[in-house]
Amino acid sequence: MRCRIGIVWVAAALLAAPAAAQMSSYGGAPAAGQAGVSTGGQAAGPPSTSPFLGSVPPKGDVTSQPLPLSLKDAVQRALDHNLGLLLQEQTAEIARGARWHALSELLPNLSANLTATRQIINLQAYGFPANPPLVGPFNVFDARVAVSQPVIDLAAMNDAHAAEYDVKAAQYGIKDARDLVVLVAVNAYLESLAASSRFESTRAQLDTAQALFQQAQDLKTNGLVAGIDVVRSQVQLQVQRQRVIAAQNSYQKSLLQLSRAIGIPVGQPITLTDTIPYAPTPELTLDAALERAYSTRPDYLAAQNRLEAAQSSARAASAALLPTFHVDANYGVIGQTPADALRTYALSANVKVPLFDAGSTHARQIQQSALLRQRQAELSDFHGRVEYEVRSAFLDVKAAEEQLLAARTNQELANEELQQARDRFAAGVASNLEVTQAQESVAAASDTYIAALYTHNLAKATLARALGVTESAVMSYLGGKQ
Repeated sequence: MRCRIGIVWVAAALLAAPAAAQMSSYGGAPAAGQAGVSTGGQAAGPPSTSPFLGSVPPKGDVTSQPLPLSLKDAVQRALDHNLGLLLQEQTAEIARGARWHALSELLPNLSANLTATRQIINLQAYGFPANPPLVGPFNVFDARVAVSQPVIDLAAMNDAHAAEYDVKAAQYGIKDARDLVVLVAVNAYLESLAASSRFESTRAQLDTAQALFQQAQDLKTNGLVAGIDVVRSQVQLQVQRQRVIAAQNSYQKSLLQLSRAIGIPVGQPITLTDTIPYAPTPELTLDAALERAYSTRPDYLAAQNRLEAAQSSARAASAALLPTFHVDANYGVIGQTPADALRTYALSANVKVPLFDAGSTHARQIQQSALLRQRQAELSDFHGRVEYEVRSAFLDVKAAEEQLLAARTNQELANEELQQARDRFAAGVASNLEVTQAQESVAAASDTYIAALYTHNLAKATLARALGVTESAVMSYLGGKQ
């Protein structure tokens, strides 16, 4: 059951890797490393190399008053301050800048120029025999507006189309990053709730152990039990105290991890206002889930747009050998002074035919063809990956539901066993060895139930992620309000 608890941190690393790779290709942030995996519902310190496990907290003083925090608040804070999302948003800005750069090759280029020159010319240098050869000094004043407009440039057109598809892919990347941030925030909050429940459970077991120890002492005083029963009770009491200390430490560390992921200063105390939610698994067939995933998952749609961009870039590389047609014009006044300057203009049509470029176009064609095949393979693999993740999420949800039912039954039986063992011990028909064993059963059953409830909620959140509806539907999947 516990083996799936680190799935969100692995997912963070999987998304962080391609996102960081895109950033690197635009000259942005370096690629992120792998994220840490937590087990057993206990906080495992996430490495700083995963941007989706970090945040940029808002400026402000840390207060000693605990900050009340609900699951919905945690999600909103994560969307506002998570580092991975902020980096992905800047990646999209870089893509938009690249698109404008590509469009500049198709838009008119308008410029204005104002020059005033005083010069002496050597006529012999231009092939005119003259005696004396020097002319001047004289002034030249020129004020002119020039415009250049590409009319036919297929390579630039396809480059612009490729940049537009890159922008769409980056926008889907933001949506995908938002879904992952929601999943990370939900997981961190649920992990903290599970740690809190485990802490409360161990404290309740400590109270029970204290009562049983006192009961054993009273029975020994009355001569009803042997001294070994008191020793066993005292040993069990110390064991429970150690568990409380460990559970409290785990709970505090989980709160620190939650604060890091959602943008709360780690020194700010927080209080979780929600309890571990429970809701039945959403009714959804596998076929409908697959259809929905292929139409809504932003990472899959981003892969489609990256393929379109690669196809446009490949066409641009092939079109680089085709002629281009540009129109250039200028209009202005020229003379020795502004007062005697006369109006002049020039209009020209230019056709440029590439003849030899030392193999640079051929090199670009090879590169873009390889990139196109790479994008095609990635999209084909992504199609299978979506189906795998949806099917896997369905299996996880079903297994988690069954495990939760079994854990709840086991917890009820363990509590009943403890009560019967206490009654038998008080009646003097059994030693407190049965009580100690029953206490261990209750502790194990309680821990298993908490882990099962956490895993059930995380499995439903992961299903929402697999369908591409994490931000819009995860709260309803968990049984809360959007």
